[in-house]
Amino acid sequence: MAQPPSRSILKMIFTNFINSFKPRQWRGNYMGTDYFGNKYFEIPVNSVSARTRPSRWFEPPEKENFQQEMPAEWEAWLRGRRKVPPTEEELAKNLALMQSKKKKALEIDAKGNLPSPVEKGMESFPHRPEYERVPGEKLK
Repeated sequence: MAQPPSRSILKMIFTNFINSFKPRQWRGNYMGTDYFGNKYFEIPVNSVSARTRPSRWFEPPEKENFQQEMPAEWEAWLRGRRKVPPTEEELAKNLALMQSKKKKALEIDAKGNLPSPVEKGMESFPHRPEYERVPGEKLK
C-alpha cells in the first residue's frame, strides 16, 4: 500500500531554500498594446515559484499616470478573468461597436431635444417643472 506524501516542514523549508538559488524571471514578456498606448506585460507561473497566478501589469504612455483609461478586454486579462490576451481584431471590432453606439445615442438625443450627454452639470439633467431641482427650494 502506497503511503501518502509526507508534509514534513523541514522538507518544505529545504525545498524552498534550494529553489531560492534558481534563476527567476524579473522582466515580463511583452503581451501587447491597446489603442490608448498602454503596454501589457506578464511573467508566467513556473515550477520554481510558489505563485499560482501569473504576474501581469501595464505601463501607461505617461509613466506617472496610472489612472489611464483601459479597454475592458485588457482589464479582464490583467485581473485574470481571461487566460489569453485580446487580439487586435477583437479590440478594433469592440471599439467600432462602442463608437457606433455613442453616435446613435447622440442622434437619439438630438431628435428628442434633450441636452447631449457630453454637457456637464445640472443643465444636462432633465428638468421636470413639477419636481424641485434643489432639495428644499420652492417651486416657482
